[in-house]
Amino acid sequence: MKNLKKIRVLRDLTQIQLQMETGINQSILSKYETGEYTPTTENLLTLAAFYKTSVDFLLDLTDEEKPYPRKKGTDGGA
Repeated sequence: MKNLKKIRVLRDLTQIQLQMETGINQSILSKYETGEYTPTTENLLTLAAFYKTSVDFLLDLTDEEKPYPRKKGTDGGA
């Protein structure tokens, strides 16, 4: 998951700082970045919201860091 580490480094954050901001344990973040673990849906959504990016970017499915624009009239909720 190269983009997960890339965005953290570009934002000049350590894994400890990211843990403090998101509540996701540093050792888990490390395993996500190395590909040892796949992030849970909950953690992916937390990270995407924190970074203001798309889950697709975090999962290396796109190189576009900016999230997809929302359609008018949608609230993004369930």
